[in-house]
Amino acid sequence: MTTTVTLVQGDITAQSVDAVVNAANSSLLGGGGVDGAIHRRGGPEILADCRRLRASHYGRGLPTGRAVATTAGRLDARWVIHTVGPRHSTDEDRSDLLASCYRESLRVADELGARTVAFPAVSAGIYGWPMDDAARIALGTVRATPTAVEEVRFVLFDTAAYEAFAARLD
Repeated sequence: MTTTVTLVQGDITAQSVDAVVNAANSSLLGGGGVDGAIHRRGGPEILADCRRLRASHYGRGLPTGRAVATTAGRLDARWVIHTVGPRHSTDEDRSDLLASCYRESLRVADELGARTVAFPAVSAGIYGWPMDDAARIALGTVRATPTAVEEVRFVLFDTAAYEAFAARLD
């Protein structure tokens, strides 16, 4: 099966998909950017699920490059897949960790039976990853990862992010 990759400029919390991927921090307890928006719009059920995960399997937080799912609360989705992207570094190549965010999120999506998944540009906001390189890694990893997901939708917040992904899509 071939996965269709689409690009949308807009708000990831407004997407009607099976799973929305959250660019989370390791605490899983909400934050800024995409993480804060998902928690605000999704409501307290997402935070409650995250707290249960912290109390059981992830007492020290979710490791960078890993992914885990919770309810989507009031989002128009069934699940939120939380993944922790790496901070960009000029001293150390962390691209494998960023690629792992996409692979692990697709693995979790497959376990859930999700057929449509919306991704943000993981690590390209407050974590400082250059958008062009974030797009290269995201698109390359999604294309190379075997999955039953039928549509991967990259939901990009602004024109610059959309254009960076569009330039890499072809």
